[in-house]
Amino acid sequence: MLENEAKRKGMTLTYTGNGKGKTTAAVGIAVRAAGRGMKVRMIQFIKSPERTYGEKLALAKLGIEVLPMGVGFTWLKTPEEHRQALQSAWAEAKQTAMSGEYDVVIWDEIHNALAIDRFPIDDVLSLEEVLQTIRNRPSHVHLVLTGRQAHEDVKAASDLVSVIEPEKHYYEEGVQAIRGLEF
Repeated sequence: MLENEAKRKGMTLTYTGNGKGKTTAAVGIAVRAAGRGMKVRMIQFIKSPERTYGEKLALAKLGIEVLPMGVGFTWLKTPEEHRQALQSAWAEAKQTAMSGEYDVVIWDEIHNALAIDRFPIDDVLSLEEVLQTIRNRPSHVHLVLTGRQAHEDVKAASDLVSVIEPEKHYYEEGVQAIRGLEF
């Protein structure tokens, strides 16, 4: 494909795996795109608006909207609270991608959301609808999808898949989440 053609075709990038750095990679793309005058929006599927995240603070300074629409870890809230949050997040994520208003749309932790098996989610966040949205979005829109346990069908629909795996992590030594590094 010629470089000019690649510039016009929206790419789907998946960052997955158990290692640290998936959201960080997406934030890097957001910064790079904003630097090139592109319009960027991030929808966060698991992170809650009740907490403050460093990426949201930093990206706001660049004019990039970050929408944390989750309710946190699956074991902290009821299944119905999670289902409602996922339904709202998916509606926003799909609308954002399909609007054509944004050049880069980030679905942060979508893979985590799709992998939930503690309660049913397919009626509020369907894998097939996610795949249809990836395939049918406006042709210029780049999608960046993050989270652990990316579904094989989503990986197959992606133009780039990076699997980030840990070799060593300070969590193993009992170090808790560090402000500025994890949140």
